[in-house]
Amino acid sequence: MAVALTLPAPAKINLFLHILARNPDGYHCLQTLYQFLDHGADQLRLVRRKDDRLSLDVQPASLAPSEPNLVLRAALALRAHSGCSQGADLYLTKRIPVGGGLGGGSSDAATTLLGLNQLWGLSLSLEQLAAIGLTLGADVPVFVHGRSAWAEGIGEKLQFMVLDCPWYLVLDPGCQVSTRRIFSHPQLTRMGRMETMTSHLKDGSDERWRNDSERLVRHLYPQVGEALDWLGTFTRARLSGTGACVFGAFATLEQARAVKRQVPGSWRSLVARGMNRSSLHRFLYAPNRASLMAGEAAEQVAGESAGDGWGVAKR
Repeated sequence: MAVALTLPAPAKINLFLHILARNPDGYHCLQTLYQFLDHGADQLRLVRRKDDRLSLDVQPASLAPSEPNLVLRAALALRAHSGCSQGADLYLTKRIPVGGGLGGGSSDAATTLLGLNQLWGLSLSLEQLAAIGLTLGADVPVFVHGRSAWAEGIGEKLQFMVLDCPWYLVLDPGCQVSTRRIFSHPQLTRMGRMETMTSHLKDGSDERWRNDSERLVRHLYPQVGEALDWLGTFTRARLSGTGACVFGAFATLEQARAVKRQVPGSWRSLVARGMNRSSLHRFLYAPNRASLMAGEAAEQVAGESAGDGWGVAKR
């Protein structure tokens, strides 16, 4: 059993987001399509302790939360579910923009669950880990399963899919969007119509691939609208989740990089390829996993590819 693991916590994008209704518990019924990015992941190092203490170090230090974040909450939830009394030191390096709609916090939680499941030798199934993850956030189960998926309910009802894998240019316009603020706002569009997966995927119209939060996000966060409009001069620009990050698809790496070179200097940007299997899963279940766990091929541990990274988050 490994003493330490270094794992990626990958980003996701929402290829569309339809908001159908608000439930009495405050969550929203929605439909969305998740795909993973192969680049720009957070990184989590997990080191098993001989006692039951749990510690968390977050870098950059400016992003360290004032209250237990999803990494510690995930570790505590896993211990409560399993009855395990083991401890771990957790070292989180943030690269995914906070409040960017790329699922950074949920991904960190999922990586914690899968990593500690391995480190502590718990042998829980993905279904069990996803159920624990759902208590932490609606996005956590898709990161636990690590596969592109059509999602319904509050985002937890998943149908796994194989999607095209274009190159994406992702822009971070430099603001943090509060998901809670968007979903509780009286002006949020909540009149989406339930669609079948088959009918949706056959229709390539912009209307089907809309994000129902975009109008409100544009109004409350003008920087997001500016990024959408700028990227829209090159390709169809879309908002991921409730933002703030926006993205557009390109057929080749060269095309994506050509536009990246023109991105205004006040924005951070990332070139990454869409993936049907997350970098976390590709690492944990790789044929050469033993050598990776021993510390070889560090670039594979980080889940990176030929894309262009945006470096460590500065906010």
